[in-house]
Amino acid sequence: MVAMEFGCKILMLFSMLVFGKAEVYIVRVEGEPVISYKGDVDGFEATVVESDEKMDVNSVRLFKAISCDIYSLIFAYSFVIAAVNCEKVTSYSRHLEKKHDMLLGMLFDRGTYKKLYSYRHLINGFAVHISPEQAEILGRAPGVKSVERDWKVRRLTTHTPQFLGLPTGVWPTGGGFDKAGENIVIGFVDSGIYPHHPSFATYNEEPYGPLPKYKGKCEVDPDTKRSFCNGKIIGAQHFAEAAIAAGVFNPEIDFASPLDGDGHGSHTAAIAAGNNGIPVRMHGYEFGKASGMAPRARVAVYKALYRLFGGFVADVVAAIEQAVHDGVDILNLSMSPNSPPATTKTTFLNPFDATLLSAVKAGVFVAQAAGNGGPFPKTLLSYSPWIASVAAAIDDRQYKNHLTLGNGKILPGMGLSPATHANRTFTMVAANDVLLDSSVMKYSPSDCQRPEVLHKNLVEGNILLCGYSFNFVVGTASIKKVSETAKSLGAIGFVLAVENVSPGAKFDPVPVGVPGIVITDVSKSMELIDYYKISTARDWTGRVKSFKATGSIGDGLFPILHKSAPQVALFSARGPNIKDYSFQDADLLKPDILAPGSLIWAAWALNGTDEPNYLGEGFAMISGTSMAAPHIAGIAALIKQKHPHWSPAAIKSALMTTSTTLDRAERPIQAQVYSGSETVTLVPATPFDYGSGHVNPRAALNPGLIFDAGYEDYLGFLCTIPGIDAQEIKNYTNSQCNYTLGHPSNLNSPSITISHLVGTQTVTRTVTNVAAEETYVITARMAPAVAIETNPPAMTLRPSASRKFTVTLTVRSVTGSYSFGEVLMKGSRGHRVRIPVVAMGYDR
Repeated sequence: MVAMEFGCKILMLFSMLVFGKAEVYIVRVEGEPVISYKGDVDGFEATVVESDEKMDVNSVRLFKAISCDIYSLIFAYSFVIAAVNCEKVTSYSRHLEKKHDMLLGMLFDRGTYKKLYSYRHLINGFAVHISPEQAEILGRAPGVKSVERDWKVRRLTTHTPQFLGLPTGVWPTGGGFDKAGENIVIGFVDSGIYPHHPSFATYNEEPYGPLPKYKGKCEVDPDTKRSFCNGKIIGAQHFAEAAIAAGVFNPEIDFASPLDGDGHGSHTAAIAAGNNGIPVRMHGYEFGKASGMAPRARVAVYKALYRLFGGFVADVVAAIEQAVHDGVDILNLSMSPNSPPATTKTTFLNPFDATLLSAVKAGVFVAQAAGNGGPFPKTLLSYSPWIASVAAAIDDRQYKNHLTLGNGKILPGMGLSPATHANRTFTMVAANDVLLDSSVMKYSPSDCQRPEVLHKNLVEGNILLCGYSFNFVVGTASIKKVSETAKSLGAIGFVLAVENVSPGAKFDPVPVGVPGIVITDVSKSMELIDYYKISTARDWTGRVKSFKATGSIGDGLFPILHKSAPQVALFSARGPNIKDYSFQDADLLKPDILAPGSLIWAAWALNGTDEPNYLGEGFAMISGTSMAAPHIAGIAALIKQKHPHWSPAAIKSALMTTSTTLDRAERPIQAQVYSGSETVTLVPATPFDYGSGHVNPRAALNPGLIFDAGYEDYLGFLCTIPGIDAQEIKNYTNSQCNYTLGHPSNLNSPSITISHLVGTQTVTRTVTNVAAEETYVITARMAPAVAIETNPPAMTLRPSASRKFTVTLTVRSVTGSYSFGEVLMKGSRGHRVRIPVVAMGYDR
């Protein structure tokens, strides 16, 4: 066996020399995957999940091709039916894998390629490590639909339960926090998990019983030989074949297990489903108690992101396939491909989005981070209508601090730290003035990252002044290290002055154990520097004769709550959504919804390195749409718990139509943008910033009406996109374009977008009543450039009844910009359903 493997490696190396460097390719082949196979192959019965089926994961999915093992046989409604269906799935799945192997075996010599994954359940294809020349051969082979070079994915990197009203408005209705999310499984395709964290512990919790609907496995820690699962964590697997093939996987750093070597995965899992009431303690201070949105939900881990390089789509697709096959209810994706593959003709069709379409067809709700490219337009990395794209908001908590100078000036800044001693000032010394040797200037001593280059006797008992350089932006310097330097030298505290704002710089408060502050305003930093220069006596060589500048640092440990929240965070990606790679606007609104994503406290892996300021810590407070997505995933779990039969589209609709566009002061939500070069200011937010608005969990549990959609609707949407290639749709979905919607805007989504409105256009929507009989009055408003009308003006719906209504938009004037508005449906029983409307008028 060893000799055979060695021979294969030699052959692979020879192949690389002959054909060129091998790379990973995602190959899709003809034939239906399990989820849509209709029984067309002799000897293999159908396994299809019927389109538009509103799936109950406790019943339909067991029969319909996703999970098969002895537990599903025992707990299914019919032992015989379940056994037959499981056999169908297993048989057809093996048939597909054999075809993949046969195709490769016929084209290439053994040892010149390596198949990494067979995709069978959501898409039909495989990932393979081959040379570009072999990829060309494979692309010309009969039965091969597409061969696409693998591409990278990246991360889109407590107080929020209270901010969102969960403890008083949502959890009590479901039996309290100790029942919130009970028996709902949230899958996380991320960087793994730190299983020993109290946010995922079970020792203080009511025991978790078996959950037969979930069939995932638990890998064992190769070092401790202990399972990563404990009942709360119900599944834990890792996927790294593409990363290994690419030669970037380092098992010493990345861990060949579900263990989180980054921190990101533990953080997102805790936001969605972490235990309730976990004290957040750092440096001897408690910053409140952390909780997930659905603290009783189960966590299923599918590690496909890694510390140094992010991840690869081939690994991510394999992880998603496995998660859906295992039976997750909710899927959280706090990541996205760096960009869609240029080989596809529309943003909605590629192996990643096609896999997610099949996941939604299987009844799985998908929340995905919108991206961190804001505040610039068209920076979204989440495009498709079948997923919930989540933008990031700033909540009502801010950490501020101040530095008082000896001349009486007070400089505002940011510092999550204790104060210097009350009623005392301390001498300030700049790092460049307390060097042990001038030769150490090569180490950038002003960063205060290396205490050994500074003179302890001159620093001890004083405030150390440091400079914020580009090293902090790229992560080679950290505020945590500045605080450690100050502490090791006996400084009373530190000040970090920002003299230049580098592109990409973001200033988040970092908890530190010594008094410390970052002066983020460049003009205020210059005031500090000017004061220091005037107060510091020097000899003719520039050496300091005496330090006379003094100051004191305030207490920054306690947050300030403000009413001008939520706001759209500066980094949050913005619309318009795009339909292709020439950046043409799509007739589909993205992002879908806004959720907290700035300065979020949650669990961290002790060995997590994603944020240098939290190395070795058990908690981290970080920002990103990565943090916003799991808020929606957790809230979706609460909705799924209350309404187990709802489709993913129904859950998404409930979240969107009940969201708010007002802040806590009842004013329109604002968005952070750049004013001038680097100054941040606020402007009125639009649907391109927040989608439908900021999530309102309490209202989402009882939305009154929903806009439902299923696989056939999404297929109709794709087939309606102008200029779309029907063959390309068939290649990715295994479905014919048998009908269209007339216009993409007719997709039954809880928003309306017309990117090119000429004259008059009428769109249709269908609502379904999920409450008692109620009469709704329908009104609409729009910016003056576009007229809007609805018909009928009112409708009465009985429980479970559906009704259509139309919205007609007419160009009044061509302004060259989008017009925004809304359709509002007010119910006689108090329900309020709102959908955003976006249109740009043209004269032809």
